[in-house]
Amino acid sequence: MDSKESGFQKRLGLFDATMLVTGTMIGSGIFIVSAETARDVGSGGWLLVAWLVAGLMTVFGALCYAELSGLMPQAGGQYVFLREAFSPLWGFLYGWTCFLVIQTGSIAAVAVAFAKFLGVIVPALGADPSLPTQADVQAGRAPALPAVVGFMPDLQLPPAPNRPAILFAATHVNWQVRLPLAAEPFFEMEHFVVTAGQGVAVLVILFLTLLNCRGVQEGKLVQNIMGVAKIAALIALIGVGLFVVSSPDAWNANSRDWWSGITTTQTFERTGGLLPGLLPVSAIALMVLGAALVGPLFSADAWNNITFTAGETVDAAKTLPRALMLGTSLVIVLYLAANTGFVLGLPVQGDLAKAELSERAAHAAAERAERAAAAGQAAEAQAARAEADRAARQAAFHRGIDQAKDDRVGTAVLELWSPRLGATLMALAIMISTFGCVNGMILMGARLYCVMAWDRLFFRGAGRLNRRGVPAVGLVLQGLWSVLLVFSGTYGQLLDYVIFAVLVFYALTVTGLFVLRRRQPNAHRPFRVPFYPVLPAVYVLLCSAVMIDLLIVKPMYTWPGLIIVVTGVPVYFLWRLLGKGAPQGN
Repeated sequence: MDSKESGFQKRLGLFDATMLVTGTMIGSGIFIVSAETARDVGSGGWLLVAWLVAGLMTVFGALCYAELSGLMPQAGGQYVFLREAFSPLWGFLYGWTCFLVIQTGSIAAVAVAFAKFLGVIVPALGADPSLPTQADVQAGRAPALPAVVGFMPDLQLPPAPNRPAILFAATHVNWQVRLPLAAEPFFEMEHFVVTAGQGVAVLVILFLTLLNCRGVQEGKLVQNIMGVAKIAALIALIGVGLFVVSSPDAWNANSRDWWSGITTTQTFERTGGLLPGLLPVSAIALMVLGAALVGPLFSADAWNNITFTAGETVDAAKTLPRALMLGTSLVIVLYLAANTGFVLGLPVQGDLAKAELSERAAHAAAERAERAAAAGQAAEAQAARAEADRAARQAAFHRGIDQAKDDRVGTAVLELWSPRLGATLMALAIMISTFGCVNGMILMGARLYCVMAWDRLFFRGAGRLNRRGVPAVGLVLQGLWSVLLVFSGTYGQLLDYVIFAVLVFYALTVTGLFVLRRRQPNAHRPFRVPFYPVLPAVYVLLCSAVMIDLLIVKPMYTWPGLIIVVTGVPVYFLWRLLGKGAPQGN
């Protein structure tokens, strides 16, 4: 072990490491991403195939990382793999992108998701303000809103009890950043708004950052509790979908159009228009599928973070490979089961017109129930509530998966079971899930920056361990940058932009497996990838195919992310200059 790693406390066993893998993979994505995927692929068969392909890619990648983590059980994980297989520059570019966007942006996004679903229970603490657009103001449909401090007055906005409390709003700031040859802005902000929900997200980040500064024991305790709770909640949702709300109506609606629905989507039409008349329908369908993998892949992302914690893992050379295999396999099985439950309970393609009729009927029945209850007419009130519940169930069913309200597919499934409790129960489940996800990403991310600092490629303080054996400075730096991203509101856009870059680093890391097999043929490997070299080659080819597909179908998801990565090149040479020496590695 490196003498610097000796300061780490070996506190993470197999169960702890597995909960870190599952806990960071399961956030809010599984409960909402299927709506966007369904809009892309348009049918149940393709929806399940998208999750299956993403799952296989995740497990294949985890098997490759398992060999690498056994070969090099060092703190820093993927950074070390890239450094040793290629050069310190590639390791730095990965770490730079992680700090700038991938890790911190994910922390910000998931913390805001926690606040968003808290807003389902306490609306004033939500994170989705609804402000008038500049076009509304210019057309006289809404008043101009001044910058204010304190709670926003009701200026033709939804009533205060039904919207997040806005603590500050500078409206119509119209900030834009454009890149050369780009038709759309790289970054655009019409309003600068601080909501109570953002405050909640910041408190979550700061609390978990300080908790993890106290030691890995405290961080793993939270992770284990939340990990078990979120797995139990996901299993409960799967049980409801498979055995409680599954219906012949949903099955008939989906089985009538099990595969051909993909040809009816806007994504299919847009993709076919790129090369009109040159591609067969099957080729266009595969291209649409490739683009649709973005959501499922990133709902299952962050499994690689466990490799950052090798310095604190007991018998890391054996424990990390096992945790990677157990954790990713468990999550992918749960994800496939959840989506099977979605397809059995809801039509993939919803009917918005029917849904809106049912929603109006539910609202009218609920109002009758309130009036009857106020008049002391208990029987009439009960009958009206039952009618409202039936209409609400119909509304959730008619919306289906692709038109689920706010993309909350998991909530729609629970509302089929209980219209009055479904949204609240799902909000609680997602709050547990996102809280644990943020904790895991905070705990693991700082270990990456610590090793970069040891290599003189990051702020020196980030490489110092406090008396509890954790990189407290790195944790604080990560937390502060995540907080800035929360207030900037850019984390969602930035994560979209780095999707391509993340796939590049995954493919490059697994390619490094071939390099290290050739360079170190006799090195001790506690775990070897099965079916080598076929399995890692298939993984690299799948990643490459998805990247090429994204370049064609969703170009705005590609080259902007590469620009973010490339900005790290001059920073790397600057840090080497300031560090007065070359970092470790090749």
